[in-house]
Amino acid sequence: MVETNKILRGRLIGAALAALGFAGFAATAAQAEYPERPVTMVIPYGPGGATDISARTIAAPLGKAVPQPILMVNRGGAGGATGSVSVKNADADGYTMLFARVGSHTVNPAMKATLPYTLDDFRFVGVYEINPVACAVKTDSDVKTIDDLVAKVKANPGKVSYSSAGVGSLLHLAGAYVLREFGVANPAEDAIHLPLKSGGQAATAVLAGTADFICTNTSALASFVTNKQLRPLLVTTNEPVVGFDAPTAKDLGKPNLPQLVGWTGIAGPKGLPDDVAAKWRDYMGTATSDKEFVEKMSARGSVIRLMDPKESKTFIEEQYKVFRKLVDDLGMRIKG
Repeated sequence: MVETNKILRGRLIGAALAALGFAGFAATAAQAEYPERPVTMVIPYGPGGATDISARTIAAPLGKAVPQPILMVNRGGAGGATGSVSVKNADADGYTMLFARVGSHTVNPAMKATLPYTLDDFRFVGVYEINPVACAVKTDSDVKTIDDLVAKVKANPGKVSYSSAGVGSLLHLAGAYVLREFGVANPAEDAIHLPLKSGGQAATAVLAGTADFICTNTSALASFVTNKQLRPLLVTTNEPVVGFDAPTAKDLGKPNLPQLVGWTGIAGPKGLPDDVAAKWRDYMGTATSDKEFVEKMSARGSVIRLMDPKESKTFIEEQYKVFRKLVDDLGMRIKG
């Protein structure tokens, strides 16, 4: 009887180990099949702005690379924080990904004393787009140059306005920073900041005459400049930007202006599995090699260059440090 029990126990243990081995194999196989269902791609800003334009343009080649449908969802609000938090709180399984942006992940953290997330709450799989900033006015504006704009602000403190995609957005910081660079002592008080829900609305506000000027990414302004609806006053690069007939930072003798640069990348929640992150790097490599995508984004003034995860992390952290210093220098830290 004792011998029989030993044999029975041995068989049960063997069966259990076999079951565990099969379960592990099944789990590995299931994981290797990612994605098995549609992937939600969160755009943390409203339609029409730089992030939305970039996301929806890369969606075409991404849609060919990702073997399941990708669902593009705009979740704007709080300078990109609303959409970012929704991804932070999502399961780290690769089925909810984020189009992270300079505003949501460097400017917002630099400007706001309290945020419901930090950079460490996300795993970046790659920054793929860099774009400069341009300042522009309505074509029929009496402001013809950046010097005209600065003179107008100084002559009418508290009356000249600029629009943005919300408090804590790149547009918010850029408008004030450019004025400061050109001699406006306290741009936070001497100019009126009009926070709106998206970059598209911010540009529309200038077209409608609600705001006097805007400083935003060239990709968000390119169509308006091409159609001669907005006149660019400057670009924050040392080299000219295609389609923007405006002085560069180098032309204007402003070596600090190139610090104002936008970017777009893709991230998942912290804890995104290594194999899922690796697949996304492959997807992004395919998408950013697409000739039509590169041509479209280049025509908007963007530079397409895919950074690997390590380079992306370093780049973002350095940007955060630069913007945090700017915010402290300008006294624009938001306590709430």
